Amino acid sequence: MLGECRIISLPKIADPRGNLSLVESERHIPFRIARVYTIYNVPGGERRGGHAYGTLHEFIISLSGSFDVTLTDGRETRSFSLARAYYGLYVPPMIWRQMENFSTNGVALVLASQHYDEADYFRDYERYCRAALEPAR
Repeated sequence: MLGECRIISLPKIADPRGNLSLVESERHIPFRIARVYTIYNVPGGERRGGHAYGTLHEFIISLSGSFDVTLTDGRETRSFSLARAYYGLYVPPMIWRQMENFSTNGVALVLASQHYDEADYFRDYERYCRAALEPAR
């Protein structure tokens, strides 16, 4: 499962007036976008995330500044540093995520495959591990 997590480069159109990057559903990312949200003004030392989703896909971009995303599937862990608006991190369902080390003015843009649904969250790590590591029936 963790092997599906990856950095995806986005189109970058260079222009002397300023660069432009874009992302299109089911073209640059492997899902249809249903929800968009931002994470910003994160106080020094604070973390965001600390959960997994049962069925939701995410694509995380650093619009400003930088931050780290640590992912685990209950077996192995990988960390990614995000610091540019022309690439992002694809996170499929059933991956536990933690965002930390936000720089001053760090802004995360998150594209999600579903509308908000509290029932899709795993907020308890032990419960998540039991579900993620349970043999398929």
